[in-house]
Amino acid sequence: MKTTLFKTILMSTGMAIIFTACSQDDDANPNTAQLEIRLTDAPNPAIKEVWVDIKEIQLNMDGENENWTTLSGTFPGVYNLLDLTNGRDTILANATLPSGKMNQLRLLLGENNYIITADGQKEMLTTPSAQESGLKVLINADLTGGVLYRLVLDFDAAKSIVPAGNSGKYILKPVIRVLSMVPSGGIVKGFVAPDSILTTIFALKGSDTISTTATSNGNYQFRDIPAGNYSLHYYPAPDSFKTVQQEVTVTLGQTTMADTIHLELN
Repeated sequence: MKTTLFKTILMSTGMAIIFTACSQDDDANPNTAQLEIRLTDAPNPAIKEVWVDIKEIQLNMDGENENWTTLSGTFPGVYNLLDLTNGRDTILANATLPSGKMNQLRLLLGENNYIITADGQKEMLTTPSAQESGLKVLINADLTGGVLYRLVLDFDAAKSIVPAGNSGKYILKPVIRVLSMVPSGGIVKGFVAPDSILTTIFALKGSDTISTTATSNGNYQFRDIPAGNYSLHYYPAPDSFKTVQQEVTVTLGQTTMADTIHLELN
């Protein structure tokens, strides 16, 4: 019976399931904002691969040119820009920042930058300006405490690769722009009792379904989900317990506490 109901829910939501991990973070801090930086690119059929060595990301929060702060939570590495096309991206950083104004950021590049040409040749790229002073990007955005922001950067590989005269070499002159800088979703937290019962929770909103599992102490959390009205469905692992449902409203940048669920025997 429970399995049939579960299949019915999946069919009614168009099988659109996004699985998320349940983490027990503290409530959103009203004095800090969360910043997630992502990188994407547009395709370039003339080049097979464009590898960029990103070492560090720095932020300027007050508009002073010399006042740069290294961003913690950065994921340095060598990234192939042509893997990041047709809507795909990769995360460069996930950090907590004080609320307030963010003026600009800059990417500091290493020396391991190169392309793979259409005929399979590897050509190293020189990036003197980006290595020394960093590649600066103007943001000018206000960060509100308790809100997660997603900053998506478009690194234009086609415009960034420049032939070095007639030498057969190439120079990387990065062309980068901000695709979007927008607030993300909200948070839902709750508790299932008894906590000894393994329970999976599904959040349904229109054709979208998100799932998580209560931890061993009964707590669960949906983090960074779009604002709106959700129907929460609780599925205890033992068939001897009833399934439960409740409605919650998610608000952008806020934490919603769902009513505690008390599981009952069939």
